[in-house]
Amino acid sequence: MAVAGNSPLQAQEVDPTAYEHLVEPRIVERADERMLEVRAVGDPDDIGGAAFGLLFQLYFSSGAATGFTPPVARARWQEDLNEMPRAEWVGRYALPLPETVDSLPAHTPPEGVTATITTWEYGAVAEILHVGRYDAERPTVERLKAFVETEGYETVGGHEEEYVLGPTMAGPGNPDEYRTILRYRVREVSAPRGDGIGFPSQRPALRR
Repeated sequence: MAVAGNSPLQAQEVDPTAYEHLVEPRIVERADERMLEVRAVGDPDDIGGAAFGLLFQLYFSSGAATGFTPPVARARWQEDLNEMPRAEWVGRYALPLPETVDSLPAHTPPEGVTATITTWEYGAVAEILHVGRYDAERPTVERLKAFVETEGYETVGGHEEEYVLGPTMAGPGNPDEYRTILRYRVREVSAPRGDGIGFPSQRPALRR
């Protein structure tokens, strides 16, 4: 949805076939994670490159990296982005951060961009793999939301994207082959009570 084609991510060495099980939507439990987060306000076509640039600069200079390739980058976005001007979009770009890093290196962020160490809350999440261009995510998002509703859940807040395979420092690559995990935090919807008789849930237990 929001990573611009002219804003390449860090070079990736990811086997996209490792995520093929996510072609079908699922609901799982996910632990909270400590994150290096760069917050950027504005059209991601204009500010996404600066946000990702600062994210990877801080990640490597903080000592978080154990090798050249960092974890897969993620971003969180408000709900209903299409109903607001792109200049008002708030993107939260992030990488998981080990406990050994307790402060950020000195840096001068670009205008409209800030960096912090924070915790991303998870718990129950619904997720699905989107294959293809970022601007073609809408059908996959709607499929995931329909699954969430069918399973008796509702989404909590905006959605998250995990950029398994996308543009790299070497160039944009083939957008039709991009792999992006779309994710929402979810919670169960209180089931309506009938004649005072409780019925056991028919939903499958959450996978961990």
